[in-house]
Amino acid sequence: MSKIALVTGGAKGIGKAIAIELAKAGCDVVINYHTSKDEAEKLAKDLNDTYGVRALAYGADVSKENEVDEMAKFIEDNLGGVDILVNNAAIDLSGLWHLKKVDDFKKTLDVNLIGAYITSRRFYMHMIDAKWGRIINISSTNGVNTYYPMCLEYDASKAALISLTHNLAMEFAPYINVNAVIPGFIGTESELDGYNEEFLKMEQEKILLGRYGEPEEVAKLVKFLASDDASYINNSIIRIDGGQAGA
Repeated sequence: MSKIALVTGGAKGIGKAIAIELAKAGCDVVINYHTSKDEAEKLAKDLNDTYGVRALAYGADVSKENEVDEMAKFIEDNLGGVDILVNNAAIDLSGLWHLKKVDDFKKTLDVNLIGAYITSRRFYMHMIDAKWGRIINISSTNGVNTYYPMCLEYDASKAALISLTHNLAMEFAPYINVNAVIPGFIGTESELDGYNEEFLKMEQEKILLGRYGEPEEVAKLVKFLASDDASYINNSIIRIDGGQAGA
């Protein structure tokens, strides 16, 4: 694929794995980050050196329109228009119900949902003009039938992201394929932190494959959806959870 891809929240975890897979496929990649500057810049250098693609790191809060506009201008000036947009940036402010705050709920929606809306709105016209584009939203099984009250705002944001996916697919047809990937438990450097062993064992037993997923497995699915091999896949919500039962 000789395309330009933007991966939001691309410095770590699933986002990092996606950036690597897209670079392997020959895409130029922009790694968006908010706080992980060192990790993003190192990843960009590694992708340049290893795969010979143009890889850039750019810091922006995707929930802020002005910062997304500045990022878009930077990308357009240095690489051109974005052909593949992966909306991966997300936060999870889990906590006990009686300790939750309205501001935390709003912040979660701002990043996880409104951020995806802002970036999609900013980059879709290039795809329409080119009559080719891919928008891939990274949702979660927490948005369909696996729920944890301790992260209810995260769950709500991921459910809403699925709804956004359907609406954008209808709005941008026939030129932009818009799909959502919904991972279950993925063994990133942060996802399994903060849970006790008993809880993790209980959740693992609900997965038919008997293990947690790897970020690279999600990334390979995203790479497929970004390719021409997936040209007839649109408006779809695709689970990648090892056969995870509900919580």
